[in-house]
Amino acid sequence: MSNPVSLYNLIGGEAAIRELVESFYDLVEIDPDGETVHVLHLRGHGINHLRRAQFEFLSGFFGGPKLYIARTGHSNMRMMHEHVPISQVEVDSWLLIMMRNLENLGYEAALKAKLMDHFKRAALMIKNLHD
Repeated sequence: MSNPVSLYNLIGGEAAIRELVESFYDLVEIDPDGETVHVLHLRGHGINHLRRAQFEFLSGFFGGPKLYIARTGHSNMRMMHEHVPISQVEVDSWLLIMMRNLENLGYEAALKAKLMDHFKRAALMIKNLHD
């Protein structure tokens, strides 16, 4: 019986995760549809902090090194976001920008769908305002 290949390895490991995160936050900063997410991040620790944290988190989330846990001691998404008001508007904005990001990076349809399934579940988990 073989072990399933992790998403971390499927997308290309560390370099691919870093590119995914960097290009995502580049879009958040310039795409009008990302403004809602951008404003939230500016109220928090800022985009540069998030680039590092998201890279570390996604590494472990996709089955690679658990960098975020090593640095913070946990990877509890609800706890990480409890200080940020997140409604369906922010969830939709985040997911739209991530979908554009995956399209811009040229991910093939099946892998893009698999990644978006993970992102959708995660985004809904951290929603803490009910419209």
